[in-house]
Amino acid sequence: MSYKPANKIQDLQYFGEFGGVNPSISDSSTYTFLSAKTMFDTFEGDADGCYLYSRHSTPSNLYLGEALAAMEDTETANVAASGMGAITPVLLQLCEAGDHVVSSRTIYGGTYAFLKNFAPRLGISTSFVDITNLEKVEAAITPQTKVLYCESVSNPLLEIADLDALSALSRKHNLKLVVDNTFSPLSITPVKHGADVVVHSLTKFINGSSDTVGGVVCGSQEFIDQLRNVNDGASMLLGSTMDSLRASSVLKNLRTLHIRMKQHSYNATYLATKFQADGLRTVYPGLTSHPSHEVFKRMMNEEYGFGGMLTIDVGSLDKANALMELMQERNLGYLAVSLGFYKTLFSAPGTSTSSEIPEDEQAEMGLTDGLIRFSVGLDNDIERTYQEMKKCMEAVGVFEAVAV
Repeated sequence: MSYKPANKIQDLQYFGEFGGVNPSISDSSTYTFLSAKTMFDTFEGDADGCYLYSRHSTPSNLYLGEALAAMEDTETANVAASGMGAITPVLLQLCEAGDHVVSSRTIYGGTYAFLKNFAPRLGISTSFVDITNLEKVEAAITPQTKVLYCESVSNPLLEIADLDALSALSRKHNLKLVVDNTFSPLSITPVKHGADVVVHSLTKFINGSSDTVGGVVCGSQEFIDQLRNVNDGASMLLGSTMDSLRASSVLKNLRTLHIRMKQHSYNATYLATKFQADGLRTVYPGLTSHPSHEVFKRMMNEEYGFGGMLTIDVGSLDKANALMELMQERNLGYLAVSLGFYKTLFSAPGTSTSSEIPEDEQAEMGLTDGLIRFSVGLDNDIERTYQEMKKCMEAVGVFEAVAV
């Protein structure tokens, strides 16, 4: 039987303090105790069900963490104030001065910048490799390597990490496999394929309304306890705490994620198929032309589809900008970064979300000036959307450019 992550979320039952169908929000930064000993025990982590200070934890954050852990089939989870507030503590908890990371070459620009520019200040080095080339991945591993880092579906090139194969490499070399699953919630469950730690930017598909920034680390109880340790836990000491009100909001949106992901996937599959038939260089995991289409199919929870992200290449940055501006003018989406919104969002990654990557490295990995990343929205009539987008492409000369 295939894994049913939405069922795991829906099987959780939370009632509010007065019987509300949503759990009560703990709108406090600090908590009182009936005895000094209980306060001491709570500070030491030995008093279950008691709260001390909201940077440590809150009931609202634990509700959301429990639901996300259920979705990702991990023992527990720790929510954070942003995706980077989840990713960076994980890497710092697993690595120290002198250690080494092997990372996919195509990852979110903020993660790339942290590993390339900031982590070396702390004595942590990184080798960036083509994550789809297992020989190159293994060749980059050294005795100092502690972490193998990748995204299930990479940002922005939509390369697919073969998590089963990467997990086998991690076990062989005694590494931790850390997987960012932001682009493929529900569609892929990384721990089912050997991931040790799963991170998400909750800002994107999981929340889905572009009104909240958040992140989560899903993993074993032991590892999450390490992150939360008051003496040397990276999440605890770096202070990237999610606000209780935001945690409550994300939890409510999480309950409709399965419906939204199915529609995102349906619409993206429709557009990708049409764009490719029109002769555009289209990258989407659901297309058989995608080099890792079969890898995604092997890993996927089928009912949620291939996700809502696709890219096209229109030949030049000028063409890309003209097309995006016209599509926004005609209300087909927004020229904006991020993803997972009800409205289609589009951007040129080389000059936005991946701008931290030097131009020569962008060229080496295949990130071209004309690349447009689409986060496909929840349009009810995707055929109409496609027809209007095609008119915009014709108006700015996209088809003439790609035919040259």
